[in-house]
Amino acid sequence: MSSAHMTMTLDPASAAAARTKAVRSWRWSRALLGLMLPVALALLWEFAVRAGFSNGRLVPPPSVIWNTLVELARSGELWVHVRATVARVAAGFALGVVAGTLFGAISGYSVLSRRLLDPTLQALRAIPSIAWVPLFILWFGIFEQSKITLIAVGVFFPVYLGVMGAIMSVDRKIVEVGRVFRLSGPALVRRILLPAVLPAYIVSLRSGLGLGWMFVVAAELLGASEGLGFLLIDGQQLGKPAQIVAAIVTFAVIGKTTDWIIAAASAPFLRWEDRFSARSEGA
Repeated sequence: MSSAHMTMTLDPASAAAARTKAVRSWRWSRALLGLMLPVALALLWEFAVRAGFSNGRLVPPPSVIWNTLVELARSGELWVHVRATVARVAAGFALGVVAGTLFGAISGYSVLSRRLLDPTLQALRAIPSIAWVPLFILWFGIFEQSKITLIAVGVFFPVYLGVMGAIMSVDRKIVEVGRVFRLSGPALVRRILLPAVLPAYIVSLRSGLGLGWMFVVAAELLGASEGLGFLLIDGQQLGKPAQIVAAIVTFAVIGKTTDWIIAAASAPFLRWEDRFSARSEGA
């Protein structure tokens, strides 16, 4: 065996660097693969408008939408609306996650609490988001409190259901093993329940965040003068379809970015999972 081959075989630093490079390359290729469909659709629509198959009046081509975004960004108007919407979603998401986690944990852990709380919460979950608007205006006025509360309501229910369902679905045998080893209550929660619940909890956070972005549009109907929802309504009233689509694209980009942040932040805590998807992706 040659000395070079032995060095490549025995040098752990080189092997680790090669693995890191391969993982980064795979992540970039996956990101580019995810962009293929929207980019292909955008190019197809641009071609259809330029070729005369559509006048692009109601659905402007990507070039017009891009120019609209650039103009809004240069004027500073886009950043004002983005900051307002992101701040509202962040505050509502935080409140909804705290409340949903607390009530979900109580209902999942205690049968009595579940029978007491769950029927009422399930009934409230069936109420459309827009139905809360007049009530929140009456309670909190048209200021930020009403908007943040409406977003928190949207985030609350998927987190509540995810936490409660995850706790209820924990394998009883795993809990019994913890009791055999005489784990205390806090130790049982930390070493048994939390790892078992965490994957479903992350999914519920991502679902709640998605609903938070949906509810912020309804929230910004409450007399808002800033925000991407206001930009949508302003575009509708002024007959500017390019502005409407630009606001929708901005929603999509920011929503996907925040979802990616949650997924990336939670990945180190889920490395212990031996999932089929994880094995196939690493192949």
